[in-house]
Amino acid sequence: MQVFGHEEIEARLDWPGLIAALRQDFAAAATTAPARQVLDIELPGGEIASLLIMPAWEGGKAIGVKVVTFFPGNAAKGKATINAGMLMFDGADGHFTAALDGDAITARRTAAASALAADYLARKDARTLLVVGTGQLALSVAEAHACVRGYDHVLIWGRSAQKAQNVADTLSARGLPATPCTDLETGCRAADVITSVTASTVPMIKGAWLKPGSHLDLIGAFKSDMRESDSAAITDAQVFVDGRAGAILAGDLAQPIAEGTFHPDRIAADLTELAQGTHPGRQSETERTVFKSVGLSQEDLTAAYEVISRAG
Repeated sequence: MQVFGHEEIEARLDWPGLIAALRQDFAAAATTAPARQVLDIELPGGEIASLLIMPAWEGGKAIGVKVVTFFPGNAAKGKATINAGMLMFDGADGHFTAALDGDAITARRTAAASALAADYLARKDARTLLVVGTGQLALSVAEAHACVRGYDHVLIWGRSAQKAQNVADTLSARGLPATPCTDLETGCRAADVITSVTASTVPMIKGAWLKPGSHLDLIGAFKSDMRESDSAAITDAQVFVDGRAGAILAGDLAQPIAEGTFHPDRIAADLTELAQGTHPGRQSETERTVFKSVGLSQEDLTAAYEVISRAG
């Protein structure tokens, strides 16, 4: 049994390689990924935390299960809101093969999957990227998206101007043209691609702010009471998802569905259909596209298997 920590996982999962691995695995459609189980945990004082259990397997190759905790109150305490661990088993005989830092797996595969979607959905001439949020995923999504499009400007917006500055400074040190954005509306109106990684429960990104031809990547809201965009951002766009079953339960789609302003049948395609070429992705220079991601255990399995296979 091998143990892989955060730094080793990041070193083994370079962005181009992981994006390519996800593209190949979605096209192959050989992984079984049951719906994740989300359990509420009531804490003293009334706060509700979440426990997510996410299994996936490819018979004869690998079996994996990731367990995730989400404690929204941690943000005010300066602690990570999401923590995770992943266990891997051999797909041929079931023996325990590895334990991996689930936070690193989650960050890498989430950002890589969104970048993969953007490769199909963002305009080829996209030059301005806006990252909404300054938490654990902000650095990862900026770097991953920069692997599929050549951005001249990477804008960082957050509720804390200092945190936005810190993220921009870190990205700049890594070679990306990053600067903080002080006004969300201004940033949205300027952006060709927006990737949002917040734990918001109220819409922050408004459809009226999004220009024709832009691509909106919604990552942060994974439960029905969480939401990063308003209904107009969804209803006036071509909507794509990582997986239909999970995406329609997340607030960015679940709430417009409940309002009657959006129907699941309007989802244009998922990542498997994009990777297999059964849907062409973006079909015009002026249409707006949205990619709603809630995270798939298939992506975890792919990322974890890549880490193990590159261990030699």
